[in-house]
Amino acid sequence: MIMKKYPIPPFTLESAKEKIQLAEDAWNSQDPHRIAQAYTIDSEWRNRHLFINGREEIIAFLTGKWEKELDYKLKKEYWAHTENRIAVRFEYEYHNSDGDWFRAYGNENWEFDEDGIMKRRFASINDLPIKESERKFK
Repeated sequence: MIMKKYPIPPFTLESAKEKIQLAEDAWNSQDPHRIAQAYTIDSEWRNRHLFINGREEIIAFLTGKWEKELDYKLKKEYWAHTENRIAVRFEYEYHNSDGDWFRAYGNENWEFDEDGIMKRRFASINDLPIKESERKFK
């Protein structure tokens, strides 16, 4: 059974923005199993210095991520798109178990298959220590 994840390519400006909002909502759920369903079984990721392949590795990565990145809140923003690719910029905030707050900034490049499932995700991310009083996302 083929599962489609709407919207599907080719993307318009509106459908690209819808896809981005769906991704933001999923990531803010912090549910690795839900999120992994948006990626192909053999999806390829580069996340910072890590290379992650397939849904099982995605689930393991995200589970570990949110064990360390507490009170995570993400905002994604449209940057550009083509027929089956979308580029976003994002920022998110979190704190560690010591109570130190961070804001992460980055860019992602996404490539989708014909069913609207992401097959490639390349993310470049930088973290900036912030004071709790400097938080944007509460």
